[in-house]
Amino acid sequence: MDRDGVIIENRADYVKSLNEVHFIPGVLAALAAAARLPCHLVIITNQSVIGRGLIDNDTAGLINQFVVQRVAAAGGRVDGVYVCPHTPDAGCDCRKPAPGLFRQIGDRYGIDLKDVPTAGDSLRDLQAGAAAGCEPHLLLTGMGAACRGIDPLPPEYPANTMVHESLAAFVEFLLAREAQAALQVAV
Repeated sequence: MDRDGVIIENRADYVKSLNEVHFIPGVLAALAAAARLPCHLVIITNQSVIGRGLIDNDTAGLINQFVVQRVAAAGGRVDGVYVCPHTPDAGCDCRKPAPGLFRQIGDRYGIDLKDVPTAGDSLRDLQAGAAAGCEPHLLLTGMGAACRGIDPLPPEYPANTMVHESLAAFVEFLLAREAQAALQVAV
């Protein structure tokens, strides 16, 4: 899942300090519920604020550590945080919409990302996940709010994109799907 616009609020001038971290309402409870899912919960985030020289890697690490600690304190978990520190013109393979960070996660956990759910609030989040084979889920928080009421989504979005009101709604969807799969196995 993405960080800014999904877990914490987006800022036009970037999140540069702990004082600028504001959790989207309902996210901590949603991540506590998501902790029951039999999967890795990973944050994938573009942080050009580093490449732009507005903060350093240590400050970015402290912000991510704070987010992870707050999630854990609420009963949730984050199994990893993957960061692209580059600016859009760097030409790297890790900045979304490129799928490099997704591939790193697949390698780290030894999994094929085909149909693994990924959640983001921007087109580039979904394009990166889809390029890695993931199942894209658009959240209507953060930048995703601009897609509210648009049906169907514009053609640049992956064709199989599912839309959810928030991270909480996405987690409810995953929990329901997991419960349904368990019922099918039990029958």
